[in-house]
Amino acid sequence: MARVNLELPDVFTFSTHLTVRVSDINYGNHLGNDRMISLLHEARLRYLHNYDFSEFNIGGVGLMVTDIVVSFVSESFVADRLTFKVGITDFNKYGCDFVYMVINESQNKVVANAKTGIVFFDFDERRISRVPPVFYERCAPGVTPVTE
Repeated sequence: MARVNLELPDVFTFSTHLTVRVSDINYGNHLGNDRMISLLHEARLRYLHNYDFSEFNIGGVGLMVTDIVVSFVSESFVADRLTFKVGITDFNKYGCDFVYMVINESQNKVVANAKTGIVFFDFDERRISRVPPVFYERCAPGVTPVTE
């Protein structure tokens, strides 16, 4: 079976640092795949907070993850300090992709590349919503909103 090949941007608009905790380690004595998903979630939250958003309030609507891909490149261990580079790509009228490059700082090696597809969601109405204009304004200035 062929490996997943994620196309990542040349430039990421945000980065944050997280340290691998002992609770992130699996029976293989390295960072577990389930814990990587939690760390990506934390990086996405920090990205949103950087733009004064939360997962439940981005121009009056929230967001919901629709898919996720994680492609591991190398191992990571307890106490490793990881840099999470975060960007957004591939807009449609209801959402976009958050893309990530995770780098082990001490080894200067990529640990994983990942993406989470999201849609904007009105939790009160229980339905998907168009990308809020304020999201484009703050997070993707210069990107033309998708209308079709």
